[in-house]
Formats: sequence, C-alpha cells, structure tokens
Amino acid sequence: MSLRFLFDNNLPPALARALKELSRREAGHVQDVIALRDRFPQNTPDTVWLEELGREGGWSIVSGDQFNKSDAEKELIRKAGFNVFVLHRSWAKYPYWPKAANMVAWWPRIIEQASLASRSAFRVPWKTADRFEQIKV
Repeated sequence: MSLRFLFDNNLPPALARALKELSRREAGHVQDVIALRDRFPQNTPDTVWLEELGREGGWSIVSGDQFNKSDAEKELIRKAGFNVFVLHRSWAKYPYWPKAANMVAWWPRIIEQASLASRSAFRVPWKTADRFEQIKV
C-alpha cells in the first residue's frame, strides 16, 4: 500500500517538505507528504480539499489543531476513508525546532499506523514513550 500524507495549515509547510525528503527511503511505501497550502490556496474551504483528496484516495491527514470539524466535514472524512493524526494540544506549547524534532521521532510510527488502518483517527501525544490514543472524528 502506498501512503500519502497531508499536513494541515496549522503545521509548518517546511515540516511536511522535510518529512517528504526523509521518507524517500520508504520508497514504494510513502508516496507523498505535502502541506495543504502547497497544494491548495490557503483559504480553500475544508470541504473542497477533503472532497478532492477523498476522490484520489489513500490520504492520511496530520493536523496541528484539535480537528474540530463540522458534521459535514466529519462525514466527508469518514466516507473518504482518511486516517487522521491529531497532535495533542501539548504540542502547541513547544517552539518550532523541538516540535520538528519530535515529529521526526514520531514519523516512523505514524507511517506504520497509517499502513495498518484506514478510516481511523488518532491523537499523537507529545511524549514518544506514549501510545497513540484512538479518537472519534
């Protein structure tokens, strides 16, 4: 299974670009890692990009906010079969470099989890010793 990841507008686009480069050694497994604003204008309504990526299939979303979506958006997420990885709110209190380093530490586990499941949502804790927490979207 080839995986694609989209980082929402609450995460630095540079982080998605860096993880794309780091994921090259996962060739055949990780097809793409992009920032939302690198593919769609920053003011694109969530329903628009969710519908388009849903038609393409195979996408997982990594979100820096608490992923509070409308019922219509949640339905699009479920229908499309996205995996969603929501960073725990504790991530917000850390500056850029520690956040980037921690995302790199979590990245292999995010790839693994995305390859095992579809239509799932997980909260990613700050501490790498912790486990994903399954959440409802």
